Amino acid sequence: MMFKLDEIIEASGAELVKNTSESDDFKISTDTRKINKGELYLPLKGASFDGENFLAQAVEKGAEGCFITKDDYPEDAKIVLKVKDTLAAYLSLARFLRRKYNPETIAITGSSGKTTTKEIVYSVLSKKFKTHKTFSNHNNEIGFCETLMNMPEDCEVLIVEMGMRGPGEIELLSKFAEPDFAVITNVGTAHLGRLGSLDNIAKAKCEIVKYLKKDGTFIAQNNERIRKFVQFDGEKIYYSLNDVEIHERKPSYSKFLYNALKYELNVEGDYNVENSLAAINLGLKLGMSYDEIRSGLASYRPIEKRWEMQNVRGYKIINDSYNANPDSMKAAVSTFLRHYENPVVVLGDMGELGGMEDELHKSVGDYLAGLDYGKGAKYLTVGKLAGEIGEELENKGLFVKNFENNEQVSNYIIDSIDAGATIFLKASRNMKFEEIIDQLKGEIKV
Repeated sequence: MMFKLDEIIEASGAELVKNTSESDDFKISTDTRKINKGELYLPLKGASFDGENFLAQAVEKGAEGCFITKDDYPEDAKIVLKVKDTLAAYLSLARFLRRKYNPETIAITGSSGKTTTKEIVYSVLSKKFKTHKTFSNHNNEIGFCETLMNMPEDCEVLIVEMGMRGPGEIELLSKFAEPDFAVITNVGTAHLGRLGSLDNIAKAKCEIVKYLKKDGTFIAQNNERIRKFVQFDGEKIYYSLNDVEIHERKPSYSKFLYNALKYELNVEGDYNVENSLAAINLGLKLGMSYDEIRSGLASYRPIEKRWEMQNVRGYKIINDSYNANPDSMKAAVSTFLRHYENPVVVLGDMGELGGMEDELHKSVGDYLAGLDYGKGAKYLTVGKLAGEIGEELENKGLFVKNFENNEQVSNYIIDSIDAGATIFLKASRNMKFEEIIDQLKGEIKV
């Protein structure tokens, strides 16, 4: 997205220190590794890095100029803009674009399912509108800015995913996004270690309505905590699986009835059905027809590491290791067990659960052991915390093996699991379960 120089100064509040450039159209870049000739370099800062140390490198690579917070800058820089805080400037530039092009803006958050819901919403709304979305799970302040910087000028609908590490972060994103619609997929135990209680998690998620437009719409799972803590006087729409009749469940397929209308998803899982209800309601609010919404749902495909299927070494592998928390692990594993024969479940540690991590891992094992199906499954756990899941399962008589690392579990699968089995992978991202697939493929020596 291009800026005029006066737009940059107006939006960021920058002081123009130097200008010898003949150009007046600029893109903003924050990465010297990818910077292109003629762009302006905006150096971001963090606890362990300072992009301002790379000003000269940016100019050497062709940057027309740069932002600074100090007094020093490269002599060859044609434009120099001084700001107090580069991240604040970046956020303000992103908000400038949001206001200038004024797409219908949808903000999505939740303890789990927010990335999937964003993708389903995009699949639906792009059937009628020129739609732009957050890339992958780039859902922090920098990802928000990148999303706006890459938005096409003719964008009609903007979908922004909002993640958080603690209180105040969703509010900050909402402030600069100024959403027309705000969606909360659910409130669960993700980030419990950081926020301390489910009430605190709900309060943090409900910050999304802080800057929701007064004539906007709030859409959320029908959740007691969300209802309790959301502070918005405008239109509210709540949804849940209780509003749905599921007519058919098959591998990679769901058929359901919602408000007397039939829909299909080419993915399994009741939780995906629930996620799709946000998309249906958004489509209706934006004036889409039933046929457009239905077609958009049917077009949805999972993104990488979310129920990603592949055949390796005679096994069917389903990789759902994009992330994990107790609620998503229970939902995903129970869905897998319902649909697949010869199931092998590989579970890894879940992160960010704080002082309750042992108890919450045990709760997953207790839940899975109590299912009235999937009793013939083999459970392979990787890591100390996942071992707590396995202990609960083993106490109920299920087959369990525990391993210290991905190499050990990969070797066990190769040596002891017959071809034809379906293997399901679920863990937090830091467990790097993609290594298991690579090892089974032989791409990593085992």
